[in-house]
Amino acid sequence: MRRWAVLVLVIVALGGAGWWFTGPGSLAVAEQPAWRTAKADRGDVIAAVNATGTINPISTVVVGSQVSGQVLEILADYNSQVEPGQVLARLDPTQVKAKLDGARADLLNVRAARQVQLAQIEQARADITRAEATRIDTVAKLAQVEAQLAEAERNYVRQRELGARGAVAQAVIDTARATAETQRAARDSARAQIDSSEASKLSLQAALKVAEAQIGSVDAQISQREAVVRQIEVDLSNTEIRSPVKGTVVQRQVELGQTVAASLQAPTLFLVAQDLRSMEIYANVDEADVGRVRSGQTVTFSVNAYPGREFTGEVKLVRLGSQTVQNVVIYTAIISFSNPRMELLPGMTATLRVITDRRENVLRVPNAALRWRPAGAAPAEARPQPQAAANPFGPPTMGGPPMGGGRGGAGGGGGGSGGAQGGRQIGEFVETLKTELTLDASQRERIDAVVAETRPLFRTLGDPSMDRNQRVERFREIRAEMARKIEAVLNADQRKAFAEIRARYEGNRGADGGLPGRVFTVGADGKPQAVSVRVGVSDGAMTEVMSGDLEAGRELIIGTGQGPGGSAPTPRGFRMF
Repeated sequence: MRRWAVLVLVIVALGGAGWWFTGPGSLAVAEQPAWRTAKADRGDVIAAVNATGTINPISTVVVGSQVSGQVLEILADYNSQVEPGQVLARLDPTQVKAKLDGARADLLNVRAARQVQLAQIEQARADITRAEATRIDTVAKLAQVEAQLAEAERNYVRQRELGARGAVAQAVIDTARATAETQRAARDSARAQIDSSEASKLSLQAALKVAEAQIGSVDAQISQREAVVRQIEVDLSNTEIRSPVKGTVVQRQVELGQTVAASLQAPTLFLVAQDLRSMEIYANVDEADVGRVRSGQTVTFSVNAYPGREFTGEVKLVRLGSQTVQNVVIYTAIISFSNPRMELLPGMTATLRVITDRRENVLRVPNAALRWRPAGAAPAEARPQPQAAANPFGPPTMGGPPMGGGRGGAGGGGGGSGGAQGGRQIGEFVETLKTELTLDASQRERIDAVVAETRPLFRTLGDPSMDRNQRVERFREIRAEMARKIEAVLNADQRKAFAEIRARYEGNRGADGGLPGRVFTVGADGKPQAVSVRVGVSDGAMTEVMSGDLEAGRELIIGTGQGPGGSAPTPRGFRMF
């Protein structure tokens, strides 16, 4: 009897356990949703470009030496705050002072020679004056002699006439003739003295001109000697190494007793950073993102030295010049920021986030919902920045090959990766056609065949031997041929709708500036139901919804549940453990 009672109790216990694991208790598992979902909500969406850069002072001045010599004093060290004109170091001035003394002696010698030359000029001018006075005196004597000569000649004529009449003796006539000849000789002598005085004067004037010309040469020598003295004085002042600006010494590359050689170029002794309270970051921006970075945009950044802290700055400039690093084209953006506590130091690596756009209190959806597609559908391209995507019926991208010849969200990967991305974009476009044109099975198959035939053609746009114009022309040809083949599959009404879709996709944006996208909700039959939307700014996790049949709080599919293939899990059977 007791055995039967124990047997009944065991049967009842086993039945209860089986009912628990296979009956209503299993509904909690069976009724688990087949889809993982997230809600569309309202909030802020902040688009940003991520980059890295190096912190630098606004200006770093290299302080060097223009003269050679041995370092006698070092008056500044690392982190020293310096003012303009402050002495940082001194070189041995002995050799420079010796050169300066020699140059000054040469200058005094030339100046003395100038004084001698000036005295000679004055002497020459005095000689000219004396020669002129002698000439004037000789001219006066000549006039006197000529008067006496005229009187003697008249007396001779008179005596000769009287002698002819026998009134005077011959001796008187001879005396008168001798007197006339004497006066004539005196006249000729006076004339010769005048010519000699004039010649002497001309000679003295020539000597004066020579002396005046020589004084000009001496003046030039004085100017040259003065320049040499000034240059050596400058060299002497340069033996004191001074700071040209106000700032902080960030490097010292000289030691006490070191010999500085400045024969070929000025050696660097100190690096002085101007005002570390205002600094800049030189950020490397990828060509795919540089189009969204503009002056005045807000930047947040962090450094490894202060984990968990965030600093702010502003885009000051995007340099037009680019550089290629490992086949990646990058541009330099200058980010300015304040450093009042001087805690951020030159050379630190900064991780930046440039705020390129901001939307407040907008309808937004998770990016996972935009990426998810039902099994068998073409995968959607990841949209970290939807506004940067391309499409087969929009214009070719400006950077790199059309249809994804660039890198990142703005143009896909280089070469083959760009073609693959273009293929994904084609697939998304064709999925839109299938959704909105109500294609039958035959049309779907034929369009899939067109797509399979077209994908390799778009991949050829990554050929590096093609220039941009060739890529654009080839892109248009492939696009036109694909559209012609798709239209051949459609009926008249579908062609009209297809033209509207193409027009909507032109430029990859609608009238509202958004990009086409799709999300899926769970329909009444438990199957995914597509909802077409136009999306805008994305922050990498959430994307703004600009238009579409979607409201806040709507559940969107972001993935499958725990069951295989997205279907509901099978009930669990009886388990003891």
